[in-house]
Amino acid sequence: MTKMKRILFLTMVAILSTGSLFAQKSAIKDAKRALGRDDLKEARTLISQASTNPETMNDAETWKLMGDIGNKAFDNERTKMMLGQNANEKVMHDGLMESYKPYLKADSLGELPDSKGKVKNKFRKDIIGILRANHPFYINGGIYYNEQKDYAKATDFFETYWDIPSLPMFEGQKETFLLDSTFQTIKYYAIISAISANQDARALAMLERAANEPFVENTAYKESDLYELMASQHEKVGDSAKFIESLNIGAQKFPDSKYFIPNLINVYIRNGQTEKAMEYLDQAIVNDPNNSCDLNSVKGALLAEKGDYAAAETEYKKALAYDPNCERALENLARNYMIQAQEIKEVTATLSRQQQVENDEKTIELYQLAIPLLEKLEQAVKGRENVTKKEISNVLLLLRNGYYNLSVLGVDKSAQLKAVEDQLDLE
Repeated sequence: MTKMKRILFLTMVAILSTGSLFAQKSAIKDAKRALGRDDLKEARTLISQASTNPETMNDAETWKLMGDIGNKAFDNERTKMMLGQNANEKVMHDGLMESYKPYLKADSLGELPDSKGKVKNKFRKDIIGILRANHPFYINGGIYYNEQKDYAKATDFFETYWDIPSLPMFEGQKETFLLDSTFQTIKYYAIISAISANQDARALAMLERAANEPFVENTAYKESDLYELMASQHEKVGDSAKFIESLNIGAQKFPDSKYFIPNLINVYIRNGQTEKAMEYLDQAIVNDPNNSCDLNSVKGALLAEKGDYAAAETEYKKALAYDPNCERALENLARNYMIQAQEIKEVTATLSRQQQVENDEKTIELYQLAIPLLEKLEQAVKGRENVTKKEISNVLLLLRNGYYNLSVLGVDKSAQLKAVEDQLDLE
């Protein structure tokens, strides 16, 4: 290629490149004109082309204009609503969300230094003003999509409301936002919406974020609720290690809560870690004495499982001292006596006659201690609303066992035994 031809070729390339750039810049201008005459469809088409073209896709103006188009859609419908005219709520809220990410991108591109190393972000001031003014309306968008049961979109709106005050463009200007109880409540709505949308990873990320941010008292939820949700989400996704870790954190931060310690107790019981369970049971009993019926009964059952029947009896009696009609304690204490009676019976046949007589007396005494408890339990269970036949049958079978064994040992309970068997339809 001769020198003249080469110069001519390079000149043509330069002209073509300039022409391409000019065409794209023209598309941005055309999009602005379309926006000015409220032709949002045309404006979106033109700016979409510019946003994917290498010549203009990294131009802050492209994304600022894209944000303006979404904001215009929002403003048009909001104006109608303010004037009492028929407004399209979906278009309004979608326009608001449509504007958000392009504005962020326009601002980030505007913060890039130019060829001289200087930052001249000519769009930031305008974007800051728009986002600050629009900030409260993201709540309305979240409420709208919650009502539509589109929980994922509702989460987008609530989370965006949560995000805006923390954007880099507002650094040092957070006082312009009222981060009050309403702001705290919207964080909760964002989390609950994500959970409702089954976006578990997203919900957990927001729960961690909320837990690490200052908590403002509000009427929607307590700070401990965040940790309860965190634990339940870890359990939902099957992360048992994180579930236990969350329970432990919650138990330390909120020792008076009726969620964390009882759940830890159940976990340790399921895992066979009886000593750990007992530690938390003692703490739970101190924290929640009004729940003595359940807590002392559980502790009694753990002690009985270890064979410490005397200590178990003490716990059941503590529960009954607080609540004489505690069904769990009535049943467990009766079983406690009957298990001991059965263990004595199992060794009696191998003993001398004198020892057998002594053991029979102990066995009778234990069954006689169990019977009044079971009779009281029967009345309590039958007096309950919505009681099932199975629940009644379980108590009657225990009573039958007691009456039968006493009768075998020479204590006449034949009448009571027959009455129970009639109720059980036993021949």
